Amino acid sequence: MEAIGVLMLCPMNSYLEQELDKRFKLFRYWTQPKQREFLAQQAESIRAIVGNSNSGADADIIDSLPKLEIVSSFSVGLDRIDLLKCKEKGIRVTNTPDVLTEDVADLAIGLMLAVLRRICECDKYVRSGAWKLGDFKLTTKFSGKRVGIIGLGRIGLAVAERAEAFDCPINYYSRSKKANTNYTYYGSVVELASNSDILVVACALTPETTHIVNREVMDALGPKGVLINIGRGPHVDEAELVSALVEGRLGGAGLDVFEKEPEVPEQLFGLENVVLLPHVGSGTVETRKVMADLVLGNLEAHFSSKPLLTPVV
Repeated sequence: MEAIGVLMLCPMNSYLEQELDKRFKLFRYWTQPKQREFLAQQAESIRAIVGNSNSGADADIIDSLPKLEIVSSFSVGLDRIDLLKCKEKGIRVTNTPDVLTEDVADLAIGLMLAVLRRICECDKYVRSGAWKLGDFKLTTKFSGKRVGIIGLGRIGLAVAERAEAFDCPINYYSRSKKANTNYTYYGSVVELASNSDILVVACALTPETTHIVNREVMDALGPKGVLINIGRGPHVDEAELVSALVEGRLGGAGLDVFEKEPEVPEQLFGLENVVLLPHVGSGTVETRKVMADLVLGNLEAHFSSKPLLTPVV
């Protein structure tokens, strides 16, 4: 398979990059100063694309590569891939579901604890020597809080199961009521937010879920409520989020994702009730290795005419 051209869109994992280089003819897109010219030159060579949650195969790239057969995403999210264009052209699409569920759900719980118990602020308090001048202020209990989850898919369900261990009542919103759960269903995100202390965004990003958390939702969550986003940045109206936090209309936020990554609103930097992470939901050595192996396995299966491991299209 060494002659098969694979276009890697951006640096994402050193192990994956090394293995792609060993097994295929790897093209590193981000190193090309004139990318349009490069695509034109390699149009007949590239048969696969590897992208992630930040860089995917849009219509322009797909149309530039007439020999493209498969797009393998180093991510569970598909919002950066033009799925309709892929279907139209018969291009296969794969992602990395399930394997990152536990890490993302773990991180969601970590963010809840970090925001409510002010863990990051406590750490700074000790390091700065302020503890010598007096005890840290009281914080807020997590156990027993009402946790509302937007999207009860794999990750949402894993978050719910973990929160249950803290005696948290679980509420959720999804496109339809789930049959095999005793969790409380609400038919709108505003209603869910009104009945939750912590609101977790865990749904897929689609045109319908873009800014699903807007001003009305934040106001419903209220000045004691906490927003946790481990989904995608555009799920939340970021400008409204900044306003709600600065004005005290929202109690706090734990954010792993942002609308224009890696750009983050600087107004958030000075807020002690906000915890900011650089999109590390699946960022463990163990999980990224498994994700990389899935990408490689899907590519090798496709070019060996075997069934794909995690087909989407």
